[in-house]
Parts: sequence; C-alpha cells; structure tokens
Amino acid sequence: MATSASSSLSKAVKQQYMELPQGDKVQAMYIWVDGTGEGLRCKTRTLDYEPKSIEDLPEWNFDGSSTYQAEGSNSDMYLIPAAMFRDPFRKDPNKLVLCEVLKYNRKPAESNLRITCKKVMDVVDDQHPWFGMEQEYTILGTDGHPFGWPSNGFPGPQGPYYCGVGADKAYGRDIVEAHYRACLYAGVQICGTNAEVMPAQWEFQVGPCEGINMGDHLWVARFILHRVCEDFGVVASFDPKPIPGNWNGAGCHTNFSTKEMREDGGLKSIEDAIEKLGKRHSYHIRAYDPKGGLDNARRLTGHHETSNINEFSAGVANRGASIRIPRNVGQEKKGYFEDRRPSANCDPYAVTEALIRTCLLNEEGEEPADY
Repeated sequence: MATSASSSLSKAVKQQYMELPQGDKVQAMYIWVDGTGEGLRCKTRTLDYEPKSIEDLPEWNFDGSSTYQAEGSNSDMYLIPAAMFRDPFRKDPNKLVLCEVLKYNRKPAESNLRITCKKVMDVVDDQHPWFGMEQEYTILGTDGHPFGWPSNGFPGPQGPYYCGVGADKAYGRDIVEAHYRACLYAGVQICGTNAEVMPAQWEFQVGPCEGINMGDHLWVARFILHRVCEDFGVVASFDPKPIPGNWNGAGCHTNFSTKEMREDGGLKSIEDAIEKLGKRHSYHIRAYDPKGGLDNARRLTGHHETSNINEFSAGVANRGASIRIPRNVGQEKKGYFEDRRPSANCDPYAVTEALIRTCLLNEEGEEPADY
C-alpha cells in the first residue's frame, strides 16, 4: 500500500523547530470549503495578539480561480471568520479559523451553504434544535487502495470488523486515536468513535450541537482528520461507496431533536416530523450529497443497512429504513430520531438546514422558501 513521501520526513527534526518559542505572535490557520462542496483548503497568517473571539479575527482573501470558485480574471474571494478552535497541531495559543467564503461582490460563494443555514437556524432558535452526526470514512493509501487490504485481493468478508479489536480486525486505529484526541484539544464536540462494518472503515460522532454549531464542528472535525491522515501518509475518504460490491458504503447518519421532542410526550412531535419528511423525500435526497443525489445512489440500494433511494420508510430500530426511531425513544415516548439518508460526503449545513425547513418551518414542495 502506497503512503505519501511527506510522511517519511523526520518528525523528530520537525519537532525541534515546533518547540522554538514564537514570542507574542499567534498563527491562525484559516479553513474553508472549496468549490467542490466537499474539499477543504487552508492557509495561515500571523496575528500580533491572541484572538479571544471571532470579532478579533480579520477578514482575509484568496485566489478563487485555484479552488474552483472563480475565474482568473476576477479571482479574489473573501474569507469571513465564522468559528474559532484551538489548533491541535501547533498548540496554544494558535488557532484554527473556519471561514465563510464571499465573492468579489460580497455575495456568498455557491459552496457557502453556511449563510442560508444560519438564517434558517436563527428563525427557529427558540425551539433549540439539537443535532448529532455520525461521520463514516474509509482510510486509503495514496494509491486509493484501502488501508491494510491485501494488495492483490480482498480481506475476509464483513462480520468481525464492526467495533472489532485485534490486528486482523481493526485497520488503522492509531489514526482514530490521534484524531479523537486532537478534536478534544481543539474544542470540537466529538462524542465517540468506533470501527465500522467494512475493514479500514471507521466512524466518529459529533454532537449534540445546537443550530449552526453542528456544521461548524463537523467541518472542523473533518479538517483535523485530513491533517492527521496527512501526517500518517494516508488518505481519509468520505466517498459514500468507496468499494463496489458486497461491502458497506459510508454515510453520515443525522440525529435530530427539538426541545419539544425531548420533553415528555415528545414522540408525537417526532412522528409529526417524520410524516412531513415522508412527503418531501426527493428534496432531501438532493440536499444530502454534494452531487444532488448521484453520489448517494451508489450507496442507498436497500442493501448493506441502507434504505432504497427511491422510497421513504421509517421504523423503530430499523437500520434498513430512511428514518430510524431508536428503541429507547419508542419506549420512553420522547427523544430524537435518526435520518439515515445523508451520505458521508454531505455538507452538514445543507443537511441540517433541510431538516429544519421541512420539520419545523413546514415547507413543502421541491424548492426552499426565502427568509
């Protein structure tokens, strides 16, 4: 399996430099989503002070013609700081800064789905919408071959790998542990992790997060994973079906609740929300991957713990349904539900916004309303 040339550079030599004092300067790494809607970009600037809030961070710019976001003749794009985290790679007092992207005319870039998500979240903030997203991913070599798989074949069939322990069952746990600790350091609301059904496939969970924080925290968790994998010389893939055939795909199951759903008798609100979702299935499928449903079509086949992309279904403890109500929620008559349709490479802003629009703002039809 191929690993990157960079990973063979001496980390001990690098550490000599990372231990040098940086005086009263602070390095701020600005992060943004590129024009693909799933790739991340970053660059760093020096600040003369340690920022304590988003308001302390200056706007910046970049060349959008090199990130699929502008043409060369008019390529300046603006980076608008939106959320700040501690930097687990350079450590305190340095920062990671997640940014929104604006075009030359100060209008949001096509890939800036945060701006409408934030508007929608502000409309329903009194309902305290909580989200938890389960991010599945696959560790690959730089040649695209799954980490730890035989070079000329396949590992044993699925069965022993989910939550597995042992060198023949868990492929790449060092990456998982490093990512988990880096997220905790950064202040990302990571709440768990486990090995998944396909070997070299893993999952981490982020949440519960309220409103816009869900998208912010998941994007930064993804960025940290890419950087950790870079250090190890491997690649984290969010492709929803990285290996064709009898292998599980990768999703981003999204758990959702409101204050009303979490209180006694909340099951009625959950059932009402699911009924609304059933009437707007195709709208959600389009919102749940960056290619308008084409990526998810490879994953949502009705097999390998998925529902069929063309049919809406719901059930208690049913992992073959579009929407799953956890068994304990059915028993306690309150809690949350899980939308199992979003793909691993979804934009969390698009997913959470769609849920709010349909379940809380009672939108119908194929087009979103303007607020």
